[in-house]
Amino acid sequence: MIEITEQQILAFAPNTAAASNGKKISQKGGFIKLERTSDNTLYIGECKGSGKNNYITSADYIDQISPVFRCSCPSRQYPCKHSLALLYEILAKKEFNICEVPEDIIRKREKKMARDNKTAKPESEMTEEELKKAEKKKAAAAKTTKNARIKKLKNQLKGLDLADKMTNSLVMAGLGTIGGASLKTYQEIVKQMGDYYLTGPQKLCNQLLIEITKFQKDGDETHYYNAIDILKKLHTLSKKSRQYIENKLASDDVTLDDNMLYEELGGIWKLAELEEAGRGMEDKNFVQLSFWIDYNEAAKLYIDTGCWICLEDGNIYINYNYRPLKAIKYIKQDDSVFGVARVQKAATYPGEGNLRIRWENAQIRDLTEEDYSRITSFASGSINAEAKAIKNTLKNTMAPPMLIQLIKYQEIARCSDGFVLVSESGGNILLGDMPDMEQTTPRIEMLPGSYLLKGQVMLAAFYYNNRNHRLQAQPLSIITKNSILRLLY
Repeated sequence: MIEITEQQILAFAPNTAAASNGKKISQKGGFIKLERTSDNTLYIGECKGSGKNNYITSADYIDQISPVFRCSCPSRQYPCKHSLALLYEILAKKEFNICEVPEDIIRKREKKMARDNKTAKPESEMTEEELKKAEKKKAAAAKTTKNARIKKLKNQLKGLDLADKMTNSLVMAGLGTIGGASLKTYQEIVKQMGDYYLTGPQKLCNQLLIEITKFQKDGDETHYYNAIDILKKLHTLSKKSRQYIENKLASDDVTLDDNMLYEELGGIWKLAELEEAGRGMEDKNFVQLSFWIDYNEAAKLYIDTGCWICLEDGNIYINYNYRPLKAIKYIKQDDSVFGVARVQKAATYPGEGNLRIRWENAQIRDLTEEDYSRITSFASGSINAEAKAIKNTLKNTMAPPMLIQLIKYQEIARCSDGFVLVSESGGNILLGDMPDMEQTTPRIEMLPGSYLLKGQVMLAAFYYNNRNHRLQAQPLSIITKNSILRLLY
């Protein structure tokens, strides 16, 4: 039988409720028949259901990385709770009788293989006439794509004029002077920006108006400083984007390139495009060190954020799962992963700091002591040595608001302002919580053992605190020789 872990089952599940229900079916003896093929690529179960007839569910592992789940139940979830229950039967090492692959599964496998292998006829097998037609078709498609990109870039230039008009007006009038009538005018300008393929600047402008409105209501200077930061980013983004677009149009080269401005303006990368841009990587192992969910009021979407370390090079990456409110029921929520994800193909996005990463499929295995040792080996032993590089990165207006790193610490000590992280070989930094992030610093009081306060490794998000004008760090996780204690999950 195949080796499977509960982490893998949870990764397949569309939500935690489906996994929980599947587990209950298995534990209560819901299956009256279990079968598997001798090569362990197909598992079939006959499960009691609420309908008149039993449900037939299967897990097809002909592709180990992307198994296919099938079930005769009417559920629209994929995989359904019966398929997940079958996986829990495998996990429990229940006895499966040996069977042959059913005819209908053979046909479905053949159809899937045909879809996966559907490619254009090799040029070596084409006639001269077919080659000419193929070249003509390829040239026409390239011309259509180029014309569409040129049109989009020109529209984006017009949209940037709107963004500049809004920001210049705000600076001239003053952030605290916006009233009801002027606020509606600005909101209308922001709405128009969506017509110019500028969803990135549009989100920033929305966030700017939200911060200004909040500042007017409660007078909290944090909102004012946030608004100033957004204005700076909008100004920089507009200036750099305008130059970037004008250069693209002038050179008549509108192909996608390895530039972070494409996504900042609102472009959406496909995995294949990232690979073509040379940002692909193969056969890597990743461990999730932290996970959290935010709600972006300006964009009206939830963002599931995972923080991962690559066991091969020690780099820390971020992955995002965007769930817009208007499509919330159609997009699966990500969740914490507590094992090692082996990824055959992944790609990073252009950017600075902790790069965004993406992959389609992964195999999950349990963490070992060697993995924990590997993770802690990548931690820096000196905050002083890292502080200068962190500050330089955070000073970049286009950089993310935080930089996540591993730090070996001598101790977590109390001070007049709360807690301070003292590194092994030099320096200390005040711990604190970023604005709009779930608080984790108070959880240091609730650590399950005093040994966690000394001689361990911390995953920390470094950020610049506008209130006290100093670099601080928010604790995310503590890594020991045999555990990852998450303060944010």
